[in-house]
Amino acid sequence: MKLMRLHGGCAALGGILSGLFSPAVLASTEAVNNLNLTDSTVGYLALTLFTIAYLLVMGEEKLHLRKSKPVLVAAGLIWGMIGYIYTQNGMSEVAEAAFKHNLLEYAELLLFLLVAMTYINAMEERRLFDALRCWMVGKGFSLYQIFWLTGLLAFFISPIADNLTTALLMCAVVMKMGADNRRFITLSCINIVVAANAGGAFSPFGDITTLMVWQKGMVHFSEFFKLFLPSLVNFLVPALIMSLFISREKSDALVEKVYTKTGAKRIVLLFLFTISMAVCAHSLLGLPPVLGMMTGLGLLQCFGFYLRKNFPKALARAQEKARLMQDEKRLEQLGNVVPFDVFSRIARAEWDTLLFFYGVVLCVGGLGFMGYLSMVSHAMYTQWDPTYANIAIGVLSSIIDNIPVMFAVLTMNPDMALGQWLLVTLTAGVGGSLLSIGSAAGVALMGQARGIYTFGAHLKWTPVIALGYIASILIHLWLNSSTF
Repeated sequence: MKLMRLHGGCAALGGILSGLFSPAVLASTEAVNNLNLTDSTVGYLALTLFTIAYLLVMGEEKLHLRKSKPVLVAAGLIWGMIGYIYTQNGMSEVAEAAFKHNLLEYAELLLFLLVAMTYINAMEERRLFDALRCWMVGKGFSLYQIFWLTGLLAFFISPIADNLTTALLMCAVVMKMGADNRRFITLSCINIVVAANAGGAFSPFGDITTLMVWQKGMVHFSEFFKLFLPSLVNFLVPALIMSLFISREKSDALVEKVYTKTGAKRIVLLFLFTISMAVCAHSLLGLPPVLGMMTGLGLLQCFGFYLRKNFPKALARAQEKARLMQDEKRLEQLGNVVPFDVFSRIARAEWDTLLFFYGVVLCVGGLGFMGYLSMVSHAMYTQWDPTYANIAIGVLSSIIDNIPVMFAVLTMNPDMALGQWLLVTLTAGVGGSLLSIGSAAGVALMGQARGIYTFGAHLKWTPVIALGYIASILIHLWLNSSTF
């Protein structure tokens, strides 16, 4: 009886879907045999689903709902509706090929990011970042010096490590040094967010958006560095103004000693070698960069195996060395030779971010397959000047995460010169700094410095950050005018 009711319910649901999404409500078929669904009920429902999902993403801080959940559901529903419509029209293989195309694009980026995150987590486990933080604390810098030091380090570390990890590391230093000085912590956090986003804009490894542009082949690896000076200006303009409000008093933070674990420096060297292999795979062999990254992951696994095999000898050496030291020192030294397990580092990757990226790629890909991105591309890049369109993309990325914005632009694939692709790469990267919710770094620091660095506190300095945004665009238009 239950089975009969279930069958009847499915039949009824099928009847409703057939009524809503029947071929009669569909628009015309395009030359490439893709159904134009922009004026159909299924198209409007897809837009509604994506809008609701993204509103839930934007309310993550208040709702405490991980951002990957709503976009995963929306992606499944959108492509489910597409599959139903194309099956009804006898074109299921067209929808299948489109889905697989989007899935392949995601898979390449997923594996690339997974390797990068694994290396960053490995360095963190070897206490490399803790040692750097304690070195800065132990030098006795003033608050003014810490403001500039953390900003500059965020700018120069984020091109190699991702901007999220860099921002969290620098924020830990600021929280340690600032103690109860709320103004210092707030301004330093804003400075770190701006610096990390700016630093990530001129490197294929600094942000997901730059990685997407590089892997698509829109900008070659060496060409990204044309954005170095515009990115530096984007960071320096607001930093110079905010530094006028920073006290020059010394910090009274307690000094502590942190020892890196065995193999920390070698993991850094392996990471740099892995990046080199990714660049060579793309530039010299014409293969996706993920080939070099996955090879580097294999090397990291081999190094982890070496550390485990060498553990007894390393422990014996540490015990011998510790005999002349005090007990506390001896225990510290013995703790530094623990073996390394690469799979535990993979488990600690930002899976919520990676799954969110899947949902975004599939949602935007589905809307593009329906025909919406062609409409937007025609409106923005045909009726507008491309420069104004790309500047608007940067402003939009401060409200909506820059990942779907950049993926939408890449899916539109407007016919633009190199200078325009560099411009949209710059604006999508640094535009997220205009609001605290505009980048992963800003959202993360709102959680780390909860109650001090807030949306409102960042918003007060948005006009200053906007000056840097405008200045960076003008510098790019002037320096790289030959690429337009």
